Amino acid sequence: MSHSSTNLSARDVQKHAAALKENISKVIKGKEDVVEHLVLCLLASGHLLIEDLPGVGKTTLAYSLAKSLDCDFSRIQFTSDMLPTDVIGVNIYDDRVREFSFKKGPIFSNILLADEINRTTPKTQSSLLEVMDRGKVSVDGETFAVGDPFIVIATQNPVDYEGTFPLPDSQMDRFFMRLHMGYPDFESEIEILSARENSYDNLSLETMITPEEVKGCQSMVKDVFVEDTVLHYLVKIVEATRTETEFRHGVSPRGALALKAASQARALYYGRDFVIPEDVFSMTLPVFVHRLALKRSTSDPLEERRVVTSLLRSICDSVPQPI
Repeated sequence: MSHSSTNLSARDVQKHAAALKENISKVIKGKEDVVEHLVLCLLASGHLLIEDLPGVGKTTLAYSLAKSLDCDFSRIQFTSDMLPTDVIGVNIYDDRVREFSFKKGPIFSNILLADEINRTTPKTQSSLLEVMDRGKVSVDGETFAVGDPFIVIATQNPVDYEGTFPLPDSQMDRFFMRLHMGYPDFESEIEILSARENSYDNLSLETMITPEEVKGCQSMVKDVFVEDTVLHYLVKIVEATRTETEFRHGVSPRGALALKAASQARALYYGRDFVIPEDVFSMTLPVFVHRLALKRSTSDPLEERRVVTSLLRSICDSVPQPI
């Protein structure tokens, strides 16, 4: 890496994060917590799943982040007939030189918007698995690195919509957080309707931060200090999800690592170089809720999410915070 995290202080990261949040909030009205979680995802090098009804601003959120960063951006509109090669790219035989050359797909960017990811088949969905884990793509025995930084922002319509393929647990676990936009409040909706430009391509946002600065902030996250009692507190929450009888299974070690990274990112976001129990407590829901499912099947996915959320809340409330 060309940067060293020593060039940045926790205050520098806080300034970058605040500037990003303020910039994106010019377009995404009245969704402070959603924008904050988006910035935390970026800081923690995590991928984001936004699940909501069509038309509430999921795609605009991704575009706003891309415009705020001086980064390569690509969008894939997923459909049922898409193939993995449409995402990753394909080897094409070149007659003149008599060899195959690799034509890169849209996955080779810094910010990839995977729009309506659950409209495509599981086979095509899984073409994102390797790259979300390792930042690399393997094609016919050759490995290609994608952009750095690299973040996938996937949107999906509620699973009960016609023609959707639910993401399998293994894919859900690759997402750092799952968020919901929800409808705007009255004042925010007035602002949205009063804006002259509402299309993605005309978002008048300044570039706030370079890819190097993003990477610098991301490398700082890993250095944020987590004291032993705070780490024990985090693991107790994880263990409580594994002993809760209503859950099909508990949170995986990958999920536990994600909660640690989210807590470290939140500490930096607030200008600290150490994690406090409040960081862990407030990141548990956005990081864990999509990783858990109920044993008993419910026909209504929204009802299942409500139950999972309330069980998770009561776990958070029951595990005592260290002083």
